[in-house]
Amino acid sequence: MTHTAEYQRTEAGRSESRKTAAYAALSATTPIQPYEIERRAPRPSDVVIDILYCGVCHSDIHQARDEWGGSIFPMVPGHEIVGRVASVGSAVTKFKAGDMAGVGCMVDSCRVCENCRDGEEQYCNNPHATYTYNGRDQNGEVTYGGYSTSIVVDESYVLHIPDKLDPAGAAPLLCAGITTYSPLRHWNVGTGTKLGVMGLGGLGHMALKFGHAFGAHVVQFTTSRGKVADAKKLGANEVVISTDAAQMEEHAGTFDFILDTISAPHDVAGYLKLLKRDGVLCMVGAPDEPLSVPVFSLLGRRASLAGSGIGGIAETQEMLDFCAEHGIVSDIEMIPIQKINDAYARMLRNDVKYRFVIDIDSLRSESPRG
Repeated sequence: MTHTAEYQRTEAGRSESRKTAAYAALSATTPIQPYEIERRAPRPSDVVIDILYCGVCHSDIHQARDEWGGSIFPMVPGHEIVGRVASVGSAVTKFKAGDMAGVGCMVDSCRVCENCRDGEEQYCNNPHATYTYNGRDQNGEVTYGGYSTSIVVDESYVLHIPDKLDPAGAAPLLCAGITTYSPLRHWNVGTGTKLGVMGLGGLGHMALKFGHAFGAHVVQFTTSRGKVADAKKLGANEVVISTDAAQMEEHAGTFDFILDTISAPHDVAGYLKLLKRDGVLCMVGAPDEPLSVPVFSLLGRRASLAGSGIGGIAETQEMLDFCAEHGIVSDIEMIPIQKINDAYARMLRNDVKYRFVIDIDSLRSESPRG
């Protein structure tokens, strides 16, 4: 270890809390705007990360606008974080200053419940994992996300970003990537599987890439004929126009697994009819209104309607390593943080291919204010 690295390791355990430039929602009805937050003083097990890139997830909009309820303001969104390690605490063994690191949707959990012990920290039972933003840590302090210049996280919840991955394109892997990778792995989607993907956005385009890489026969559902070429480029073997009843009927009773990535209210009844016996339709999108489920579509073929969250830390690292091996990153549009409200508006119009990523250097050039 160099003298500089030793100094950074020691000082990380001694430094005080720090003011950090950020962008925040001050209420459910105000735009995202410049704000200043205070990051905690690093603990011995903490990693201090200078954030370089942060993906923009549709759940950022839901929570910033309190569409799911329970939002805590002021709120600094962002849980697709990639940056460089600035310093580490004295007890840290997995990271050193200069490493590329990532932080996804959670920054802690109870670590003792059955789910945590099984490496499924995202399903922590006490009462849930500590979310990267819009949550509270074990001390009751509000958590702030990646629309900021730095973050302090326990090393157990920090990911290694492989050198082979473009760091900006890797940022959305920490939510959009693992959210689609985890259910495909859990239900053993691969060679011999007929996989359907509902929605072609941030989640859907990653599902296409993973399904193709896993060897499945992948069918993209879309309402837009203009998306056919893009879907095939991303890995779809077939594209079905979901508003065309004849096309949908051709696939009735043939799917092993359908992944629903749609975050807006929609009708799932027509898709349940496409499942074969013992088929699964898994929800990973999060509409803000309840869906109506025709029970006989499930009873008639012993089908399952399921849901899946993100993945545990170990599985997320597995996903990142898989992406590095297979050259998979998110298709992104880079924006300065000053364009975040425009990005939200465009996301609601489905006007992005396929994930916005914030260049956090654009925040460093701006003077923070509270």
